[in-house]
Amino acid sequence: MAYKIFAINPGSTSTKIALFEGDKCLFSANVSHDAEVLKKFQVITDQLPYREETIKQLLEDNHIDLSDVDAFVGRGGGLLAVEGGTYAVEETLLDHAYRGANGISHPAQLGSLLAHKFAEKYGKKAYVVNPPDTDELQDVSRVTGIKGVYRNIHLHALNLKETAIRHSELKGVAYEDADYVVCHIGGGVSISAHHKGRMIDGTDIVGGEGPMAPTRCGAVPVVEVVNYMEKNNVDYKTMRSLVMKTGGFVSHLNTSDALEVTKMIDEGNQYAKLVWDTFIYQIEKSIGAMSMSLKGHVDGILLGGGIVHNEELVKRITQDCSWIAPVYAYPGEFEMEAMAAGVIRVLDGKEELKHYSGKPAWSGFDFQ
Repeated sequence: MAYKIFAINPGSTSTKIALFEGDKCLFSANVSHDAEVLKKFQVITDQLPYREETIKQLLEDNHIDLSDVDAFVGRGGGLLAVEGGTYAVEETLLDHAYRGANGISHPAQLGSLLAHKFAEKYGKKAYVVNPPDTDELQDVSRVTGIKGVYRNIHLHALNLKETAIRHSELKGVAYEDADYVVCHIGGGVSISAHHKGRMIDGTDIVGGEGPMAPTRCGAVPVVEVVNYMEKNNVDYKTMRSLVMKTGGFVSHLNTSDALEVTKMIDEGNQYAKLVWDTFIYQIEKSIGAMSMSLKGHVDGILLGGGIVHNEELVKRITQDCSWIAPVYAYPGEFEMEAMAAGVIRVLDGKEELKHYSGKPAWSGFDFQ
C-alpha cells in the first residue's frame, strides 16, 4: 500500500510543504511568509495561527485536498534529548515543542504543532522523525575536561540518518549492521559517527563544535574566545551570534553564500581561498575524528547537503579521505522525503513507533 503523507517543515521566513504517495511527491511548495508580519510575533510559537492560515490558503489556491491523507508529519524541534526514530505527536511532545523545552528558539518547533493542527482537522495522526534534538551519544563522547560540563548534541539528525538509511538500501545492507561517517554540508555543517544504527558521536552545531560553516564559527580555542571578548568588549549575546549566525564565512567574508565565496576565489581573492581551504580542511579533520569513534571500521563516508553540489569540494574530500573508507556524495537535502519515509516505515511495520516521555535521553551518570 502506498500511504499518503503530508509533510511540513517550517523555516525562518518560509514553510516547506509536500504531499507524498509512497516515495512519489505529488505536490510541493515553499510557502513564503512576510518578514514584516513575522516581526510582530514576540515568540516563535505565536506564529502558529498565521502560518497555518498561509498553508491552508496555498492548498486551496492549488486545489490540494488532504482528506485522503493517511498521516501528517512535521519537523521536530524544542524537545529534550531523544533517541532517533519516529515519534507520535502527543500531549507532552506538543507541550515541550510549544514552550521550547530545550531552551532553543527555532522555527522547527512549529513543525509538530502544525502537523497536529492538520491531523486533528482530518481525524488522522501526526508524527515527527529524527528531530534536531536526537542524541545517541556513547558515554565517552559526553565527558569533557571540566567536571560538570558535558557534551550535548544538536545536529542535522533527520538528513544524516536518512542519508545513511538510503545508502544502506542502495548497498543492500541494513543501517543497523553498518558503520558510517555521515556529513551534512550546507548552511550548517554536521559530521557524525553512526555505529549499528545509532549516532554515537557528532559535532554539536549549536554548541560551537566541529568545522566552521557559512554562518557558524565552529570549534575555537576557549582561551582565545575569552581573550577576544575582553579585547573587543564583546558581550555574551554577540558571542552566541558568532556561534550560530554571524561566524564562519559571514565573519570572514561578509557572505553566507558558498557560491559567492567560490566566485571570489575565481576572481583571485586569496583570503577567500584561505577560508575555503580551511573550511574543507576542518571538515576532513572532523571526518578523521569520527572515524576514530568507529575505531577505524568505516563502511563509507557519506556526504549530503547543499554545498555537496560543489564538485571540487567532493573531489578534495574524496582524495584526502578515501584511505579511511569509500566516499559517496548525495548532494542536496531531502528533509521532506526523510520525514515521509520515517512515517511510512512505521506504518509499514518496518520500524517501531516511539513515544516522547518528556525525559531527556541522558541526564547524568548514576555513579556521580
